[in-house]
Amino acid sequence: MSPRTLAFVESPVQLLNALEWAAQAEEPRITFVVLSPTDPMSRGQLRRMAELARREGHEIRWEEARGGASAPFRTVGGLAGPLRRAERIVVGDPFSRYVQLLLTITPARDLVVVDDGTATMEFTAQVVRREALVRWHRRGARPSPRDLALAPVSRFARRRLTPGERRRVEIFTAMPLAEVPEEAVVTVNDFAWTRASFGPPTVTEGADLVGTSLVETGVVDADAYLAAVGRLAREHGVRRYFAHRRESAEKLHRLAVETGLGVVRPDLPLELIARRGPIARTVLSFPSTVLHTLPPTLAGTGARVTSCPIDPTWLTPRTAPGAQRFLTAITTPAAAA
Repeated sequence: MSPRTLAFVESPVQLLNALEWAAQAEEPRITFVVLSPTDPMSRGQLRRMAELARREGHEIRWEEARGGASAPFRTVGGLAGPLRRAERIVVGDPFSRYVQLLLTITPARDLVVVDDGTATMEFTAQVVRREALVRWHRRGARPSPRDLALAPVSRFARRRLTPGERRRVEIFTAMPLAEVPEEAVVTVNDFAWTRASFGPPTVTEGADLVGTSLVETGVVDADAYLAAVGRLAREHGVRRYFAHRRESAEKLHRLAVETGLGVVRPDLPLELIARRGPIARTVLSFPSTVLHTLPPTLAGTGARVTSCPIDPTWLTPRTAPGAQRFLTAITTPAAAA
């Protein structure tokens, strides 16, 4: 039997949010197509999340989508049939060139976008303004030859992800959306499946700090970031540093040596790690998705999530214009919550 719903995910967070959507939408069996990344941490977390999805009764189709020059052709060719038959498509990353290409194949008129972290905020704003789908930290940068070659595919994807006649678009999110496409259905992700499946956690004294990959993406200077982590550790009594899956081993080693913090590399998305516990009473985070996802996850536990803004002096010279504005937009609503 062909799957009614296909969900395309490329990160553990996307798979978690797609599971939350499936539970809330009462979809008992969907097919998750994992377009596997290459970095080991993401792959490991995705394997663990895939097992959780199977236990919930869903099907997993693991695609080595980046396994060499011929991989995209094998992946797209193998998915063409299911894409044409699917009635609903769920996507975790509308900025993904892979996802954009796959959207050119499917005739499905029911589309769901689940959170890919803070990128959801930028995605909805770009759809409203009819702008090119470009990740926030690359806006203002010169397009690469690959960007130019795939521009028609990106424009088509933006049109497919815009609600219209006979086309339903749902946005499943925990993020505060300043701009929402007209006629889009917005469904709040309150992490009910996570709370029902894990915990409640043991809450300990002191503080935990959630790391960010802003150094790895070239937004924040490494020295400034490490100095800031050290200051926060001293001021708040931080004991553990939860590393982002994209943080480099070299940076984390330096951080552990210079700050004395215990570095934790989670094997699942932080929402599940925090819910399983133990978790500190105070959780500090730089501008990040977790400022919006951890509060509902930890609701009723006594743990509190506190935002730590990025100082403009930490930004690197190559940071794209508007980065500080976007980082502030992530932090401010969470601080007011």
